[in-house]
Amino acid sequence: MSAPRIVVTGTGWITPLGHDIEGVWRRLLAAESGMAPITRFDARTFPTTFAAEVRDYDVSRFVKDARVHATAGLNSQFALGAASQAWRQAGLDRTPPRDPRRVGLYLGAGEGVLDTANYVGSNLAAWDPVAGAVDGRRWAEAALARMAPAREIEQEPNMPLAHLAREFNARGPAYNCLTACAASTQAIGEAFSILRRGDADVMVAGGTHTMIHLLGVTGFNRLTALSEFKGDPTEASRPFSLDRGGFVMGEGSGMIVLETLEHAAARGATPLCEVVGYGSSCDAYRITDIQPEGRGAAVAMEAALRQAGIDPHARDAQGRPPIQYISAHGTGTKENDSIETRAVKRVFGELAREIPMSSIKSMMGHLIAAAGSVEFITCVLAIRDGIVPPTRNLRVPDPELDLDYVPNAARRLPVDVCVSNNFGFGGQNDSLVVRRFTA
Repeated sequence: MSAPRIVVTGTGWITPLGHDIEGVWRRLLAAESGMAPITRFDARTFPTTFAAEVRDYDVSRFVKDARVHATAGLNSQFALGAASQAWRQAGLDRTPPRDPRRVGLYLGAGEGVLDTANYVGSNLAAWDPVAGAVDGRRWAEAALARMAPAREIEQEPNMPLAHLAREFNARGPAYNCLTACAASTQAIGEAFSILRRGDADVMVAGGTHTMIHLLGVTGFNRLTALSEFKGDPTEASRPFSLDRGGFVMGEGSGMIVLETLEHAAARGATPLCEVVGYGSSCDAYRITDIQPEGRGAAVAMEAALRQAGIDPHARDAQGRPPIQYISAHGTGTKENDSIETRAVKRVFGELAREIPMSSIKSMMGHLIAAAGSVEFITCVLAIRDGIVPPTRNLRVPDPELDLDYVPNAARRLPVDVCVSNNFGFGGQNDSLVVRRFTA
């Protein structure tokens, strides 16, 4: 018995470039940037003073009853907005699933640091390092006393899952993974696998995260991963450019609805595209460094292509490379961009130079656990519209990076098959293959 075909019937995102699919897509194709000075806390003394924040967001615009989610943290609020868009586009509000026990969730959701981070930031002025442990203890006690008990649980990374389950009456398989920057790609891949083995009919999958707070920015500054660019923040994220200097923190959520083709057809839903391959691997190398030759990243891509039945070295029937677009992880750090380039060459050989690949992180920043899901959605839209988004700020070519990174301007071309890549701290690598749907 062959595995069921798995289709995407709904997409939604909440991003630094906006809160709707078409508006954000237009801005990405126009190479607009969502980066600006940080407003969540006073970052003027930090090495990095800018980020890509979600602005003017109101979760009540998207949910049935905002009171139900009154304690929701930002990560849960972003997830609710993105998933509600996807649910409605899939038509599940009009033709509900046959059995809520066959509706599942798989998220790559980051920790929801809320009151602790906020109160640490608001009480920093009270900290007296000269006074020592006594003042430190009092400061900590005061911060804890100000925390809202009802919101404490929202710091757990599975809380977005709980909010979505209640909103959509999803009573089937429910999972959350937290594999750093690869989390939402892994979540979509695992949801795809659950549907293929027959454990659900519908899966809502994707990611949500915010780390634009005092603790998050401090941590990535200490890791020297963030850009410390001193000019216009919109110029700070420079993936694949010789003068790249780190990533820009973003936040938000991307969610998709996956269904078996049989279930979608029975509802009269319109498939947007088909997921045909998923690959996952670990570098088994250093915690914060990618394996230098891109060994693990290549294994993930090769596994996804093998499951999709695609030979990475064979042209398609039109004489094109076997895939027409790669949504790159493309963080803008020196190591990541070089190693991802090596991995793509390792997989596709001489055809690698003919495959356009770009990084939307150059425009909306790095959404950490949610990065992969918003980048997957760009693949769905690239297939739909026959156009791929650019890599912004790529003005100084790196002689060691010699692939086609779609610099600065969107490009029209027929797109039938895409690969979406994401790699995370700890050596996690995940790749997805998505194809134009044909009946």
